[in-house]
Amino acid sequence: MIAGCLTLSMLSCAWAQQSVVQGADGVQITDADLTAEVLRIPGAAESKVFGKTENVSAAASNLYTRRALAAEAEKAGLDKDPQVIASLRIARDRVLSDARIAQIDKAAAPDAAALEKYARAQYNAKPEQFRAPEEVRVRHILIRSTEPDAKATAEKLLADLKAGADFAALAKEKSGDPGSAAKGGELGFIKKGQMVPAFEQAAFALEKPGELSPVVESSFGFHIIELEEKKPSGLLPFDEVKQGLMDSARVKVLEDARAAKAAELLKDAKFDEAAVEAFSSRYR
Repeated sequence: MIAGCLTLSMLSCAWAQQSVVQGADGVQITDADLTAEVLRIPGAAESKVFGKTENVSAAASNLYTRRALAAEAEKAGLDKDPQVIASLRIARDRVLSDARIAQIDKAAAPDAAALEKYARAQYNAKPEQFRAPEEVRVRHILIRSTEPDAKATAEKLLADLKAGADFAALAKEKSGDPGSAAKGGELGFIKKGQMVPAFEQAAFALEKPGELSPVVESSFGFHIIELEEKKPSGLLPFDEVKQGLMDSARVKVLEDARAAKAAELLKDAKFDEAAVEAFSSRYR
């Protein structure tokens, strides 16, 4: 076998060795070099970064510059410097150890059925962790207290709403809250503790969709609140929390596998405390 590039492997090897940038003195960047650079980026970002030719060219340029500088460093004899030698060894260790960790992760990774079983056990064992608090979805109209006759204006709007005026239209026209006015006063779902006390008390006192609060005064001004939907507190369905529990379980399994491997490797390691102390003392 020649460098692992026989039979079905020949095509992939030829592609991996394809030169992307070729320069003086034999310095080049290959497809394999770029692939190694891709692996440094989180999977979800790969297509965003390397799906653009200009980014591929920029990455290739950076790699080429680094390799050309490395070639110059070797010509200058920097690869014989003891500190550079130590740094090269550490860099090589990082690359190889990362590859070994990926191998350990792959071997330890539980299948989907095992993860779901763990998630279900967690859900059943600690239901208190999966209780959703009471929530209300509301919209409001705010008349800021700096406006003339602000409270009277708010009371007039409330009367108009009770007489059948459209809440969303009035909010867009009259509300002093720019963040919600454009959306017809919509605030979405809120939980207790998210709003100022007076607003919160009035919002959670509403019972039926469409119900209006009295005019409520807060530090912002005068509010009229309409209830759109109310969600009582209760246990979240398993399907809503399953994926998060499975993700957590997978992380824990892999962390445990890595920790076990580290403990195994360190079992016979002996630290020279005097050497540790001597090194530390240089930086005090």
